[in-house]
Amino acid sequence: MMSLILTMLNDAIFSAIPAIGFAMVFNVPSRYLPYCALAAALGHGSRTLWLSFGLPIEWATFLAAALVGVVTIAFARKHLAPPLMYAVAAIIPMIPGTYAFNTVIGLVQLTAQAEMSPELIYEVVSNGLKTVFILGALSVGLAMPSLLYFRSRPVIK
Repeated sequence: MMSLILTMLNDAIFSAIPAIGFAMVFNVPSRYLPYCALAAALGHGSRTLWLSFGLPIEWATFLAAALVGVVTIAFARKHLAPPLMYAVAAIIPMIPGTYAFNTVIGLVQLTAQAEMSPELIYEVVSNGLKTVFILGALSVGLAMPSLLYFRSRPVIK
């Protein structure tokens, strides 16, 4: 249990740092940078928690992105700012760079070989699909709270 807490804390700290950096690149005012860092830490930490419970990375990313969406809506209401100001920087540390990199490297290896190996094709397809599904989970998970919150009609009548 203690190792899970330390892993989540480590994950939260090291996901808040790039979130602050990207928020600065996107010209987020400096008084809002801690909120971007907090949203990123909560999102990435919760994804680590879901992964430790055995959830696939796509579903863990979806739930973490939904949490980031809810948290950033709360921050936006508190500060009268757009939710995307916090959300974009907070979601960037969850982008599947390793899977995308391995997909591209596998594609390059496929084109360099004279004959295609089934193992390499499987690796490229697997990493490519994982990349697409994680990116889809990020976008849908981040958008869903806003779609449910900012409705002109009530969800339940």
